[in-house]
Amino acid sequence: MSNDKYVSPMSERYASKRMQYIFSPDMKFRTWRKLWVALAEAENELGLPVTKEQIDELKKYQDDINYEVAKEREALVRHDVMSHVYAYGVQCEKAKGIIHLGATSCYVGDNTDIIVMTEALKLIRTKLLNVMDKLKSFAMEYRELPTLAFTHFQPAQPTTVGKRAALWLMELKLDFDDVEYLIDSMRLLGSKGTTGTQASFLELFEGDHEKVKALDKKIAEKMGYADCYPVAGQTYSRKVDTRVLNVLAGIAASAHKFSNDIRLLQHLKEIEEPFEKNQIGSSAMAYKRNPMRSERIASLANYVICDALNPAITSSTQWFERTLDDSANKRISVPEGFLAVDGILDLYLNVVDGLVVYPKVIEKHIMAELPFMATENIMMDAVKAGGDRQELHEKIRTLSMEAGRNVKEKGLDNNLLELIAADPSFNLTLEELKQTMDPKKYVGRSKEQVEEFINEVIHPLLEENKETLGMTADIKV
Repeated sequence: MSNDKYVSPMSERYASKRMQYIFSPDMKFRTWRKLWVALAEAENELGLPVTKEQIDELKKYQDDINYEVAKEREALVRHDVMSHVYAYGVQCEKAKGIIHLGATSCYVGDNTDIIVMTEALKLIRTKLLNVMDKLKSFAMEYRELPTLAFTHFQPAQPTTVGKRAALWLMELKLDFDDVEYLIDSMRLLGSKGTTGTQASFLELFEGDHEKVKALDKKIAEKMGYADCYPVAGQTYSRKVDTRVLNVLAGIAASAHKFSNDIRLLQHLKEIEEPFEKNQIGSSAMAYKRNPMRSERIASLANYVICDALNPAITSSTQWFERTLDDSANKRISVPEGFLAVDGILDLYLNVVDGLVVYPKVIEKHIMAELPFMATENIMMDAVKAGGDRQELHEKIRTLSMEAGRNVKEKGLDNNLLELIAADPSFNLTLEELKQTMDPKKYVGRSKEQVEEFINEVIHPLLEENKETLGMTADIKV
C-alpha cells in the first residue's frame, strides 16, 4: 500500500468491498457500455439504421474494457465520455459509427448515477434487514426483563430491555420504508438530449414523437427500470440526490440514537457492546472498556447528517437546464454518504450481534428506584386499608422527599419503604410493602407490545425477504 498520498477512510476503514465496488470506476464504465448497447438496441427496434451485426459487436466487447486506450485518449481530448466512446470504437470497427448516436454525455453519466445509487440503496436495504433481524432476536429474548426507563435521563416508570430494543427497531423500520419507497420511485434520465427537449432524437426519427417517447421506455426496460423521468433538463433533477441523501441521513440518525443509548447503558454497566479478548480500551487506563464501536457509529452518523446538506444546496442552486457546479460536489458527497452509511450498518450489526446484558446490575438499579415508582400502588393499598387518599398523598410526598435526601445528601440506600411502614397512617407492614416490589408489576404492556410489533410487523417483513438474511460478509468493525 502506498503511504505517500491521501486515501479516504471510508474505503480504508469503514465501507465494505461491495459498496466500494458499486461506486468504482469499473462499475461506472461497465454501466456506460450497457447503456450504449441499450441505446443501440432501442434505436434498431424503432427503425434507425443500426444493425444487429453492430449490436452483436458492441455486446461482444461490452465487458472487455480497454482502459489504457481510453486513458490515453482522455489525456489528449480532456473528455471522459468521448474517450470511452473512442475506446469502444477501437474494439468495434463495424459499430463505432453508431455508438452514442443522438446522445449527450449525460445519457451515460446521469443514467449511470441513477443506476449506481439504486444498486447502493439495494445494498443498504439488505443491511437494514439484517440489522433488524438481529434486533428482533434481541428484543424477543429480553422482552420480559424489567429495566429502568428514563425520561430526561431521570429514572421513570420501568420498561423492559426488549421494549427499549423495539424502539430502536421501530426507527429502522421507518428507515426501511423510506428506502423501499425510494428504490421503487427511482427512474432513469433516459435520452433527453442537450437541454432535455429530445430535439436530436426527434430529428433522428424525422419528427415521429411516438418513437421518441418509445425510445425512453425501451431504454428504461432494458436497464431494468419502470420508466424514465417524464421531464428533465440536460440532467435528471438534482432533487433526486437530495431525496437519496435525506434517506441516508435518516438511517444515520436512527443509528446515532441507538449508539447514544448503548453508550449510556455501558456507563451504567447494564449493557455493553462487544469487547474483544485482546482489545485495548485506553492507552493510559488499562481497566477501561470504551464503547468504541458505538462512538464510531455516532461519528460517521454526524458526517452523513451534515453531508445531506450538500445535494440540498446543489439542487437549489442549479441554473435553468444545467450548470456544472454540481459535478465536483456530487462525485464526493453522494458516494461518501453511501460508504459511510454502509459502514454504520456494518457496525450496528456487529454491536447488536454481540451485546452483553448484565441482569443483576439492571435489577440493582431498578430496585433502588422502585419504591418511588410504587407509591401510587402503595397509596391505593393504604386507602383500601381505611386511609384517607388526600392525607396519604401528602404524607407519601413528604416521605419521598426525605428518602430522596437520604440518598442524595447522605449517600444512604433508599429507605422509603421503611419510612412508610413506620407511619401508622398507612397501616401497612414492611413485609406487605416489600410484596409490592416486583418490577414486572410496573412495566405495563412492554412484553405484549414487543410481541405484537415483531409478530405482526417485523416477522412478516423478514420472512418476505429471508433470502437476504445472513448476507453480512465483508464486514469491517
